[in-house]
Amino acid sequence: MTGRSKALVEVDDVHVNPAFRKDVLAGLAQEQKAVPARWLYDDEGSRLFEAITRLPEYYPTQAEIEILQRHGDAFRRLITPGAAIIEFGSGSSLKTPLLLRCIEPAAYVPLDISGDFLRASAAALASDFPGLPVYPVEADFMKRVHLPAEVDHLPKLGFFPGSTIGNMIAPTAVDLLRLMRKTLGPEAQFLIGMDLIKDPSVLHAAYEDAQGVTAEFNLNLARRINRELGGTIPLDKLHHVARWNDTWARIEMHLDATEAIEFEVSGCRFSMAEGETIHTENSHKFDRRSQFMLLLAGGWTPLERWLDSQGRFSLILAQATRPRAAP
Repeated sequence: MTGRSKALVEVDDVHVNPAFRKDVLAGLAQEQKAVPARWLYDDEGSRLFEAITRLPEYYPTQAEIEILQRHGDAFRRLITPGAAIIEFGSGSSLKTPLLLRCIEPAAYVPLDISGDFLRASAAALASDFPGLPVYPVEADFMKRVHLPAEVDHLPKLGFFPGSTIGNMIAPTAVDLLRLMRKTLGPEAQFLIGMDLIKDPSVLHAAYEDAQGVTAEFNLNLARRINRELGGTIPLDKLHHVARWNDTWARIEMHLDATEAIEFEVSGCRFSMAEGETIHTENSHKFDRRSQFMLLLAGGWTPLERWLDSQGRFSLILAQATRPRAAP
C-alpha cells in the first residue's frame, strides 16, 4: 500500500457510489476476484494507511523522508523557483513540509481520496505555512483534474510520493503519467517516489506487520462493501495475505477465504472456495532501468535520482518531455 486516489463522490437514489458498486460487482465476478485498490481508501482506510506509515517494518516512509531531508540543496537547485506544488494523493501531507521548506513554492494544491481527511490535513499545513496559499481539491487523479484558476499562471511541480505509482500495472501507470503531464502542462516538472526491488523477506515484513495494522487496512475493504453495498461477506472467514510475485516484481495483497463461503453484494450472490482470494492491491518494485522506462513512456524525462542511505527507496525528478518529430 503506497497511496490513494478517489472519484468525487457521486451517489444514486440509495446513496451508493455507483462507481464503487460497479467495480466491486465486476471484480467479484472474475475468475480471480479483485477490487481496485483505490477503494481501500475511505476515511477509515486512509486513517489506517497513515498508521501503517508509522510502523517500524514499513520502511518506505522513513526512507523517503531521509531523501527529502538530505537533498534539499539539490531540490533548490533543480526545481523551478516559484512553482505551484501539485501533490497527487496528499494524505496527511507528512512529507510535504520538508519539500516546502526546501524550494519556497508560490502555492500548494493537495489532491486526495478522502475529502474530510484532505481538508483537515490542508488546514493544518496552511497553519504551519501562513504565507503559503493552499487550495485543496477533492478529485479522482486517475482522470483529468482541473486545477484551481489561482495557479494557472504559475510553473507546476507535480509531487507523487510514496510509490503510489507501484500500485498500478504498467499500462495503467503509463496512462496515469501521461494524464498527469496533461494536468500539469508541457513545461512542468515532476517529483515521484518509487520503491526498489529488494529481499522478499523485507517486503513481507512491511506488508504483513506484526501489529496487524495492514491486515485491518485490507479487511476494511470488506467491511466497506458490507456497509455501503449491503454485503454479507463473513469477515471472520477472511484472512489478509501478502505475496511476492517475482514475475511481476510486486507484492500482492489478497483477502484469503479460510473456508468455503457464500455471500451477497447489492443483491448479487457470490461464493469462494477455501483458499480462493480477492486480490486487493499490487505494489510493484523497480530498478533504475524499469523506473526510467516507465517515466519515459509516460512523457517524462528523468533529470536526477536520489536513494536513501540503505538503497531501499528512490525519488526521481523529471521534466515533461518535449514532443519530437523524429528520433
